[in-house]
Amino acid sequence: MNNQALSSDDGTDGRRLSSRWLVLFLLLLIYIFNFADRYLITGLVGPLKSAFGVDDLCIGLLMGPAFVILYVAMGIPIARLADRWSRVRIIAVGCIVWSLFTVLTGFAHNPMQLALARIGVGLGEAAFVAPAYSLLSAYFRAEQRGVAFAILGLATYFGQIGGQAVGPKIAAAHGWQSAFWYIGAPGIALGLLALLLIREPPRPATATGTVHAIIGLGPLARWLVRMPTFVLLMLGMGMGTLSGVGFGFWGPELFARAYGLAPEVAKQAFAVNFGGAGAIGILLFGIVSDRMAKRHPRWPGQLAAMALFSATVLILAVTWIDDFSLAKWLAIPSGLLGGGWSVGMMASLQYLLPDRFRATATALFVACTTLLGFLLGPSLVGGISSHFGDDALSLRYGLSVTIPFGMIGGVLAWLGAQRLDRDRHILAQRGE
Repeated sequence: MNNQALSSDDGTDGRRLSSRWLVLFLLLLIYIFNFADRYLITGLVGPLKSAFGVDDLCIGLLMGPAFVILYVAMGIPIARLADRWSRVRIIAVGCIVWSLFTVLTGFAHNPMQLALARIGVGLGEAAFVAPAYSLLSAYFRAEQRGVAFAILGLATYFGQIGGQAVGPKIAAAHGWQSAFWYIGAPGIALGLLALLLIREPPRPATATGTVHAIIGLGPLARWLVRMPTFVLLMLGMGMGTLSGVGFGFWGPELFARAYGLAPEVAKQAFAVNFGGAGAIGILLFGIVSDRMAKRHPRWPGQLAAMALFSATVLILAVTWIDDFSLAKWLAIPSGLLGGGWSVGMMASLQYLLPDRFRATATALFVACTTLLGFLLGPSLVGGISSHFGDDALSLRYGLSVTIPFGMIGGVLAWLGAQRLDRDRHILAQRGE
């Protein structure tokens, strides 16, 4: 394989770098454990409720707000650092930090210690998304990023299977603490491996040969909020994340309660059926997105909007189906459609943003979508479920309030995609 990195549309200067596919593979492995650590608590709802005597609301707060506090608070300053310092080092250190806190979760003796460990996981994971997308954008040209982002996005589903299927099996055999230890520890080694094998690409230079100065956060934020494409994509992805995270985090527990199955069986069925279909869907979406992007850059965003709206309708139907076999069958089209829409959103976003402030702008985007999705999604479902009884029916009520936000997100994403070229031109002028 040729180790010469291809020049990006932003002007990577062609020095010898790590193989782009090696970089993508290592980032994929790291991101898998990122999501496995994040989803693990959703696969252990029953054991945690039993061990600590808490209700659905408390679990929802651990899934969402406890995780998202430092994830959002630190995401932007870390991305600012990534626009001027080594993205590779930031990703590696973050991986080691979140993995250590996942291991420490297994030593918790009360809900407060669980929450503190969860906050630490969020701190470490804040160091991944913006630097990783910025790094891949330096290694892959614009017309190749759909597939690259789709491959990276496979981590969502492999991580979901790890957290929701493998985690409960470990817990059933060795106790819930062991699940956090066994799934958390490999991330420490992966962080060290990234430092050894991934090289940092050079920054694009101006016509005079100098690297761009960093734009102030305040001026940048003011530019972005005046860009309809950025705002509409951000709100669309936020609504889609709220819907998807609410269902993705609480769906396994719904399967366990609604179908009278052993928790590890129900959660494995949920993770494998939705995760497997989602993994296929995200790859297909990436391939189709790249082909359609050659016709017009707005197509990835439009495809994302259609997929998000359609998947939301199907997932809402799954929530109320009483037949386990039918629910598993509907997971296939739900996963295929729902698997790739975030790829289209991120591809559109990276096309919109100049390299000069790509990581910081991506972090602002991710901060807002994460606040909408992770702060509100799991806790809203859990709070409604606790209010109506902490059973299968009450959980369906909570999901039925939360899931339809994905339809709104699809409409907003469609509107945002229509102005992509115009707003990209405006931002490119400001990024000079």
